[in-house]
Amino acid sequence: MPELRQDPASHDWIVIAAERAKRPDEYRREKKPEQRPAYVADCPFCRGNEDQTPPENFAFRDGEPNTPEWLVRVVPNKFPALTPSGDMTRRTETGFFRKTDGVGHHEIIIETPRHDLDLATIEPAQAERVVLAYRQRFHVLRQDPRVENIIIFRNHGKSAGTSIIHAHSQLIATSVVPNLIRDRLEAATNHYDDTGRCLLADILDKELEAGKRIVDENHTFVAFHPFAPRQPFETWIVPRKIRASFGNIDDDECRHFAHILQRTLYRLYIGLGDPDFNFVIHTAPVRDENQSYYAWHLQVLPRISTPAGFEIGSGMSINVTFPEETAAFMRNIDTPAPSAVRSLNHE
Repeated sequence: MPELRQDPASHDWIVIAAERAKRPDEYRREKKPEQRPAYVADCPFCRGNEDQTPPENFAFRDGEPNTPEWLVRVVPNKFPALTPSGDMTRRTETGFFRKTDGVGHHEIIIETPRHDLDLATIEPAQAERVVLAYRQRFHVLRQDPRVENIIIFRNHGKSAGTSIIHAHSQLIATSVVPNLIRDRLEAATNHYDDTGRCLLADILDKELEAGKRIVDENHTFVAFHPFAPRQPFETWIVPRKIRASFGNIDDDECRHFAHILQRTLYRLYIGLGDPDFNFVIHTAPVRDENQSYYAWHLQVLPRISTPAGFEIGSGMSINVTFPEETAAFMRNIDTPAPSAVRSLNHE
């Protein structure tokens, strides 16, 4: 029988259409992941092509800025959604429609110099550098008094919105707090007012108690498929130690977060044949980063199904697979040593 499940973090209702249910292994793509060379001459993110991007804002490197000796590199987006200059004064058009200049920051985090590797297949030490770069840029950009909110995200694959295949993430810092984030904050605030506890902490406690949707965990983080997922194989990574802001995590947390994130993406890579996906780090707005009612966390959304008329008209997602089944499928995928992972690119 179909079920309606409510996401406690957003209060959104999700349809689990059991009558259409697929087995988890039916989502695996038939074709093997695309084989790529280690270097591509016209790729702006490959080592040696530094002149094809704007000058870098940050890098883990040896040698001078904007030279080839780098491991992780952060550059302004060449075609930014928002720019650091502009007038933030709100204006009206025809006395009704409000607008302001698109002030903010839009950066690219290039995760590896090599064109043939990805966040799922690089060495753990390299994944750690990527997460440390996230945190470093978060620290810098939240010092801009115009910045209200910072979103770190990754688009993987064409259906997820990427236009350059070389492994990279993005960061956008905005001068407003988007309504989606305000809605999540409102749900967390109401729960805290009612119970005195953090909503995400309570969700994590209940998921650990249930156990059946847990995919992976270490002493710092837990990865699970949520009770009311919007897409098959949707995954959350939630810290055991509650911090409202991603920017407040320490070096040890960065390392353990990088490891569990990489294992999560590797399971998708192997279990589903490298599907397209988005991930986003949900974190409190800059002005609320020390509050105790909210917990930062990461959400992975595989692009396995396409929203249609009902989803667009209702705002309710239809998921045809139970998260208890997808979590069990993912738990059974081994996560080998990085050298074994990297060899997959050269089979």
